Amino acid sequence: MPTMWLTDQQKIGAVFCSGGTLFFLFGLLLFFDRPLLAMGNILFLIGLPLIIGPSKTILFFARRSKLPGTAAFLTGIALILLKWPLVGFCVEGYGIFILFGDFLGTLAGFVGGIPVVGPYIAAVLRRAGGAARNSELPV
Repeated sequence: MPTMWLTDQQKIGAVFCSGGTLFFLFGLLLFFDRPLLAMGNILFLIGLPLIIGPSKTILFFARRSKLPGTAAFLTGIALILLKWPLVGFCVEGYGIFILFGDFLGTLAGFVGGIPVVGPYIAAVLRRAGGAARNSELPV
């Protein structure tokens, strides 16, 4: 199996993003606990530039096709910080789907290898990511 070489900065970014995801999930499990959701968002926003670099992060979020998703994501974070965690989560979830929806096909290919439930999860992810819509294209 090929190994992936990460710099120390990328490893730290991965820890921040993982911690942000855990805080975010704990915030959801505790019925939209605002401090946990806010901490998860902050850790994720710190970790992402450490993983892919500040310039690539800005280019990703500032892409013309990603601007509605970026606006929704940042509005959701602001709503969570302004004590509207349920509405903020919904708006932020829409933004995350718009921003990272392109990666669902890649994630479906990875998850499809899980025994028993993998093909079912992969089919749902492919359908949600729009891979089925583009499969008929001649190119």
